Amino acid sequence: MADADAAGEHAAGAGLPRPSAAEERSLLHPSLFSAYSDEDLVERAFEPAQKVVVSISSDPDPDADDEHLYYGGRAPPFSWRKLWLFTGPGFLMSIAFLDPGNLEGDLQAGATAGDTLLWLLFWATAMGLLVQLLAARLGVATGKHLAELCRDEYPDWARRALWLMAEVSMVSADIQEVIGSAIAIKILSNGFLPIWVGVVITALDCFFFLSLENYGVRKLEAVFAVLIATMAWSFAWMFMKTKPNGKDIIIGILVPRLSTRVISQAVGLVGCVITPHNVFLHSALVQSRKIDPHKEYQVREALRYYTIESTMALVVPFMINLFVTTVFAKGFYGTKEAGNIGLENAGHFLQEKFGEGFFPILYIWGIGLLAAGTSSTITGTYAGQFIMSGFLNWRLKKWIRALITRSFAIVPTITVALYFNTSDSALDVLNEWLNVLQSVQIPFALIPLITLVSKEQVMGVFKIGPRTQE
Repeated sequence: MADADAAGEHAAGAGLPRPSAAEERSLLHPSLFSAYSDEDLVERAFEPAQKVVVSISSDPDPDADDEHLYYGGRAPPFSWRKLWLFTGPGFLMSIAFLDPGNLEGDLQAGATAGDTLLWLLFWATAMGLLVQLLAARLGVATGKHLAELCRDEYPDWARRALWLMAEVSMVSADIQEVIGSAIAIKILSNGFLPIWVGVVITALDCFFFLSLENYGVRKLEAVFAVLIATMAWSFAWMFMKTKPNGKDIIIGILVPRLSTRVISQAVGLVGCVITPHNVFLHSALVQSRKIDPHKEYQVREALRYYTIESTMALVVPFMINLFVTTVFAKGFYGTKEAGNIGLENAGHFLQEKFGEGFFPILYIWGIGLLAAGTSSTITGTYAGQFIMSGFLNWRLKKWIRALITRSFAIVPTITVALYFNTSDSALDVLNEWLNVLQSVQIPFALIPLITLVSKEQVMGVFKIGPRTQE
């Protein structure tokens, strides 16, 4: 602070204007901050140069009035090419429906409740879609994500409380993601690499994948597409290998049933599907496309294509979660192993139950689990950056933000891995209760989202009506 004060006094003594707040801040932290203007000191989800251009040659003049662009209230014709340009954010968002916490919830639901909770999986995914559509609507219509709007619209005490709850949700999800990756690494290395080594490897490979963003958002989205395809192949192969009963699956989806002995699994299943930090993530990811929130035509068009893209994106995780649940329902429901099965020993139980084969099912499980853990830790890091920068407006270099965000999760994760790695069941019990914690955290993301998206001062003509709020 002395350097900034000295600079101000020197300027005053020389008859020069006092340095601006941005210049004083750059003097305080020259290694972290540059001499940004006051406007630039506002943190953005994506810089203008990073955004994907979604206009095509057949589009109308973007400078025309909205009432002329929208053809008298009718939507413009659908374009597959434009849908492709908008495709990406929804699939990144869908990773949170496929993280190791989800797989833990799926396998425990299948092993302990059979196919009776498939209806809950379906409706939780449908509710998750509705929440994500509201998050996308908020981000597109305002040009800001949920954490930024919470900072702007709520008093200081509420903002800090919401930030703390978001960080708790983020860290609890990240613990599951990192431990899931570490378990997969242990499986694929035949037990040579212990859990804590896998945690360190996962922490480091996250920075490698995040560096791909320097080559463009679309390149990073392509990497996620490969990881999702890997998960789909792995768990679909397991589904075909075990051959669950199709009639039982249909009945499980259509007929609601809930026993008191599976309440914790049911609550955990909801929490791992509707992850609170994912709401913050999706409201920021939709800003990766070049859309002017002041142009009603562009906003309506973006919301149209994002609705289609998000719906398609969530079909994939629903099917993968369905595969995992039904595989473990077929193999372990009603057996003595049902109460003891979890991420760490699931592969070995599958191996004992369904045999070797040309591709050992243990390693197929490990590959799918590694793809789920790797992809979700990257999106988790993204969500953590958006949450921290949005609530606190920290204008830091990306690698520093990533380091801080990773440290928030990795330090407790290594501690947890070392403390709970005393038996096969300890980490599984932890993961089960972390899923329950996610359910408890849902209102702290959902209430601000619904409140903000229904305020005309925030959303303008795009605010939701009473029917949607109900």
